[in-house]
Amino acid sequence: MSLMKRGNVYWSYLNMDGIRYSRSTGTSNFRQATQIEQRFREQLNLKRLQITEPHPEMPFGALAARFLAEGARRPWHIDRLKLLLPYWSEVPIGRVSKSMAVDYRRRRHAEKTVTDTTINRDLQALRHILFWAVDEGLLPSNPLGRLRLVQERRKPRSILSLEDEERLLTAAAPRLHQLIVAALDTGMRPGELFHQLWEHVDFSRKLLSVTQSKTAGGEGREIPFTNRIHEFLLAERKEEGLLFTFKGKPIRTIKTAWRAAIRRAGIRYLRFHDLRHTFNTRLMESGVIQDVRKVLMGHSVGEDINSTYTHVELPATREAIRKLEVWVTTQTQHQPQAQGGPDERTKSTRTNSGKVLSFHRRKEAVEKKDPGRSRA
Repeated sequence: MSLMKRGNVYWSYLNMDGIRYSRSTGTSNFRQATQIEQRFREQLNLKRLQITEPHPEMPFGALAARFLAEGARRPWHIDRLKLLLPYWSEVPIGRVSKSMAVDYRRRRHAEKTVTDTTINRDLQALRHILFWAVDEGLLPSNPLGRLRLVQERRKPRSILSLEDEERLLTAAAPRLHQLIVAALDTGMRPGELFHQLWEHVDFSRKLLSVTQSKTAGGEGREIPFTNRIHEFLLAERKEEGLLFTFKGKPIRTIKTAWRAAIRRAGIRYLRFHDLRHTFNTRLMESGVIQDVRKVLMGHSVGEDINSTYTHVELPATREAIRKLEVWVTTQTQHQPQAQGGPDERTKSTRTNSGKVLSFHRRKEAVEKKDPGRSRA
């Protein structure tokens, strides 16, 4: 007999696949205990056959916690959940509907001035988590699977001019100065720069292999050195560790230092990520074809047998970086000299031949000008 009374409560004892399971029924009524034991037996059988019973009554907050613990979460999921949970946390996942998504969009617009693109990212994260719930057997289907998002409007991207680059580099603290140059000459994302290792810098071939990337296609891509990147790497050369650190510690964010540099330079605000767009635009203007630009930027170029042989693209990427340097040098030589006014305080970081001053000389100049400046 599988039901036994302990004290005044029936307990169920079941054997399945050589394993003994015990659970209290919580009742002294034999008929109710029998029904509870039957459900217990069904649950064990479903678990044995790896069949998960749907739980549409589960609150979204509980699903989000389970997704963060067991799912393939990314940093942007956490950022979006901070905005999603105040509205969705108590909603059972089986009751999520498209009309609720429309109401969520309306409330987000009422609370704060945000674009439809931002809200689309929220709903995409919500839909992704619900798809994960379907894969785990917690939902029979995704109620937002066919949700139509609001069409996004394209906005012009900010590009850093060569004149503004000189002002920004002059105003930036030494460590931020190096990050700016690296972003402009490699097109790497901020996260890629922060995680780049010295072990993946090849001085003999003058190549930098990206250590960690946002995308699988971007990871491990090879970027040839420009002259000023090569100069910086030789001056700071190490055997191992992170390429960019501050006081020996990893750099997590540069928002404060970036905004301060923009303010001191007196230029129009742009994001650090816009330096990546600037790199791509300069490659385009120097005549580099789209496929080569995609390789350097870490974008997808299609899946075919030749895409695995990255060394085939290496001569083309080297030529692309050479064209970039020629274009920058030509544009710098044709820039009119600033006359009078506040621009006189901005000293060019390039020489008349278009070459860039060394990082050590640049650092000494900054420290001599303002020894008390905070460093990024």
